[in-house]
Amino acid sequence: MRFATWNINSIRARQDRLLAFLARSDVDVLAIQETKIPNEKFPTAPIADLGFEVAHHGVSQWNGVALISRVGIENIRIGFPGMPTFGQPPLTEARAIGATCGGIDIWSLYVPNGRSLGDPHYDYKLEWLAALAWFVAAELTADPAKQLALCGDFNIAPTDEDVWDMAAFEGDTHVSEPERTAFANLLGSGLQDVVRPHQPGPGVYTYWDYQRLRFPRREGMRIDFALASAALAGRVTAARIDREERKGKGASDHAPVIVDVGEQP
Repeated sequence: MRFATWNINSIRARQDRLLAFLARSDVDVLAIQETKIPNEKFPTAPIADLGFEVAHHGVSQWNGVALISRVGIENIRIGFPGMPTFGQPPLTEARAIGATCGGIDIWSLYVPNGRSLGDPHYDYKLEWLAALAWFVAAELTADPAKQLALCGDFNIAPTDEDVWDMAAFEGDTHVSEPERTAFANLLGSGLQDVVRPHQPGPGVYTYWDYQRLRFPRREGMRIDFALASAALAGRVTAARIDREERKGKGASDHAPVIVDVGEQP
């Protein structure tokens, strides 16, 4: 089985790229983020024509997450227990959707950006990650053999190797110690980064800003991850970042992350 995650940064802008990726990549399940579209406008029909089912959660032109699967979608969950709200009035944003696909519980997650250190959105980000870690720990305590994958844009570069130049990020979000601690706590809840062993750094990234020729200059960040439970991590046979998808006109600023898993013992 092959699953992937991709922050598509607007499905309206990149529908053709999405359909082409589904046709050529041989993925069984794709988690996408930042669809930026409400449910009623999601392009389900052309995706279905390729043999995929869709579970999408989007409420406005912001955020939005989806799972696209050709191996079934069951037990769809919108958000996770304890997921924080943001704003006034408090809103539960479209940042998490989970489902069972091909026997694996897969989540598509778009972690809050944080905006800047000291911003209320930064506190929201840390609360969101803490709630996610609590949820994962509860799930894996109840079933240590659970096949669980958390996929998405985590908006954190957990180590210095995950950015092109730490000096360029001094005083910024994504690399602060509280964010990195929150990511470490998430791993501590029972998850493993299953991509890094197959794509060692430095210089291996998933995101390149549109500005200042960051992509051709290879000045990126690794902020998109596939995190798996121990039971699932043991099945991973390969993983890669599809840097080619970041090339060309109309590309997202993120590249897809692709994971292959073998049969369950």
